[in-house]
Amino acid sequence: MTHEMICAGFGGQGVMLIGQLLAYGGLFDEKAVSWFPSYGPEMRGGTANCSVVISDEQVGSPVVSEPDGIIAMNRPSLEKFASVVKPGGVIVYNSSLIEITPTRKDLRVIPVPANEIATELGNLRVANILALGAYLKAAQVVTVESVEKAFEKVLPPHRRNLIPLNIEALKKG
Repeated sequence: MTHEMICAGFGGQGVMLIGQLLAYGGLFDEKAVSWFPSYGPEMRGGTANCSVVISDEQVGSPVVSEPDGIIAMNRPSLEKFASVVKPGGVIVYNSSLIEITPTRKDLRVIPVPANEIATELGNLRVANILALGAYLKAAQVVTVESVEKAFEKVLPPHRRNLIPLNIEALKKG
């Protein structure tokens, strides 16, 4: 089985982080993985996305043109990638910032009020992790336990104190 997905949003929304968490989660689940970042001309505030491929076989290319799913953290990302998701795929989107709903009937579309829930948890910066939690539940591509382990690999030492909050957000998502 091979699962291809795209995480997309504005720079600063943590889309690269959730892509890395998925990739490391795949490694912990003993899968072959690739993570391929793509940035717009600006870093923070510009567009950013990454492609993640998780497979039982060697990954031939990190380029994803027809993903099995997307996580969209802003409207431009949803508008750009929703049309290329394979039929039967999954779209998780941040309904706190995206006021439109994808109209495709051949997908599972999951709105997550990520900003509101993150604020309730006390830190807006975990909105991305909430969206990731919803995606994990819907796509069943890697285990939550593997992503929990991935926080140790992905977060820098000075941010590891935030792992319990991130795990709470992951599970709440």
